[in-house]
Amino acid sequence: MSRYIASRTTQALGVVLGVIVLTFVIARLIPGDPAIAYAGPRASAEELAAVRVQFGLDLPMWQQFVSYVNGILHGDLGISLHTKRPVTSDLIQVLPTTLVLVGIALVFAAIVGIPLGVAAARWHGSFGDVAAKVIAILMVSMPVFWLAILLQIVFFSRLGWLPVAGQYDSALDFSSPLYTVIGVPVIDALLTGNWPIFFDAATHMVLPVCAIAAYPIGAVAMVTRGSLLENLGDEHVRMVRSLGFSEFNVLGRFALRPSLNPIVSLIALVFAYALTNSFIVESVFNWPGLGSYAVRAFVALDIPAILGITLVVALIYVLLNLIVDLVQGVIDPRVRA
Repeated sequence: MSRYIASRTTQALGVVLGVIVLTFVIARLIPGDPAIAYAGPRASAEELAAVRVQFGLDLPMWQQFVSYVNGILHGDLGISLHTKRPVTSDLIQVLPTTLVLVGIALVFAAIVGIPLGVAAARWHGSFGDVAAKVIAILMVSMPVFWLAILLQIVFFSRLGWLPVAGQYDSALDFSSPLYTVIGVPVIDALLTGNWPIFFDAATHMVLPVCAIAAYPIGAVAMVTRGSLLENLGDEHVRMVRSLGFSEFNVLGRFALRPSLNPIVSLIALVFAYALTNSFIVESVFNWPGLGSYAVRAFVALDIPAILGITLVVALIYVLLNLIVDLVQGVIDPRVRA
């Protein structure tokens, strides 16, 4: 097991190094002048030259790369050109909001998608199976931007059941002031016992969570169904069924557990897709997270922020893949071979 862990960790570090090099090169190929983006289009030549010196843009490319890597090792991702603050500070502020949103969406997707896939496999070939497949395909193929707007139209404009934007109603601050713990209102309110803001923040999360969770629900349901059908046809499952075990035991103990491997593998892929979709969803729902910050950074040609966002997202994805690989090694010893 230790060799397996060392091998996977080495591979993960190699991917991180590759991401650092790739993001640095791509950022330097983006059209435009970062100095103008920082100082403004009316800045004089002297002011632009001073900005280039300040951010090291006048140095040879290899020196810029060395400075960039050295900064990463010390937790310094540079100064954002559009917020004029350290990128690390900006990311610490916006990242928890997005991670909580995506995390809740993935938990919701697992709660809905796995039972949907199990039900489709249990009643294979029935109308319920066909309906589950249709629902899963719709979830996977529906554009998230269109779905987010559709949810706003139906549940806010038409029915008036749910709020359309923001994290919570700021008017509640007057009657129930919110104390910051991690910077995510729904979590802060829960930890401090601020129930008016907690319930309001929870209702504000419903539509963004549903929009992000749509694709993961469909993907998890289809993978669960396919894997479960494959395992239900195995010899040991047929033998257990012939011994008189209940269908619940056959599905839960003998068929579903071996089916967990592909589901766990899917988590990393689905997380990456959900994180990408959150960029769009946050823009639609005016959610102040990493996605909104990324959109502003790209519009402003904010290279330090773009590099920081790309690096952090890549690190999260690599770390999640590493965790998934290690969990797979525990679930199925054959993976370690």
